[in-house]
Amino acid sequence: MKSKQIALLCAVMAMTVASGAMANEIYKWTDENGIVHYGDRPSGASTEERLAMTFTRTDNAAVQQRVKARVEATAARQEAQSAAAEAAQKAAEEETMAAERAQRCDKARARLETYLQSQRLYRTDDNGERVYLDDADREKARQKAEEQITEYCS
Repeated sequence: MKSKQIALLCAVMAMTVASGAMANEIYKWTDENGIVHYGDRPSGASTEERLAMTFTRTDNAAVQQRVKARVEATAARQEAQSAAAEAAQKAAEEETMAAERAQRCDKARARLETYLQSQRLYRTDDNGERVYLDDADREKARQKAEEQITEYCS
């Protein structure tokens, strides 16, 4: 029984070694029309040459490491892209806010200039009629415009 197992094992090993040896032999030749041919068996042509082929088995651990590295690199790249997009959006929002502040600053300065130049200031009431401001109300309006200038223009 044991000898049958040993004989079977030897036969399997012999086939494995023989098939590996044959798989390493590739032949190249050129026919009379100048066409190059490749084969695993000798053709007998005068231009035939034997090409030695070598191979190494793929290391599964190395492949898994490369795949993992690619996945991590892709994730990092996507994270960087999303961070860049977020930063661009934040910069655009800040730019919009700065433009709005500049516009408010200009309006507050123009209002203060109007308050300083005008002899009589008025506001429009609910009926659409003018109500003229007295000295205390004009001073409050000027102070409010100055506060707005301080707030928006600094």
